[in-house]
Amino acid sequence: MIVLKTIDDEDVGWKNEYPIEKLKERKASRAVLIKRDMVAMLYVAKHEYHKLPGGGLEPGENWGQALSREVLEETGCEARIIDEIGQINEVRREHGIRQTSYCYLAQVTKDTKAPTFTLEEAGQGFSLVWVPISKAIDLMEKDTPKNYEGAFIRKRDSLFLKMGLEKHMDGRSSQNKK
Repeated sequence: MIVLKTIDDEDVGWKNEYPIEKLKERKASRAVLIKRDMVAMLYVAKHEYHKLPGGGLEPGENWGQALSREVLEETGCEARIIDEIGQINEVRREHGIRQTSYCYLAQVTKDTKAPTFTLEEAGQGFSLVWVPISKAIDLMEKDTPKNYEGAFIRKRDSLFLKMGLEKHMDGRSSQNKK
């Protein structure tokens, strides 16, 4: 998968000298999830930002399996991957991790149930919102996260969202020409 960007503390306005060689690896899978002309976003009320559905790979999972599980947990939907968007590497020195996120453009195939957030996610005030495609990027870019993690997420997910919606619109244009 193509690497779109590497984000470090300085990219989000933090200064930290934690040695890079001591960072733990974390892998995550994310989605720009489309349902009709809407995109799924999670609002994190405690820290005042939006994020894309997705999360860390569990032992034995591949990227696609993790994405399916996370999308179902966080949106209550089943989805199919339409295309790859790209990879973003995050060097979060304050948290001691180096995270690799793969992101996919996905489409809802079945709206099965309500989201099932973890206790930690519920404690942060997670809620699912479906945002019109035409307003999603602007909404995310106007966020001003109140924490370190949110600053990384906003930067990462804004880029994934832009790239994903561009692919979605390009795909719709090519379907209309047929």
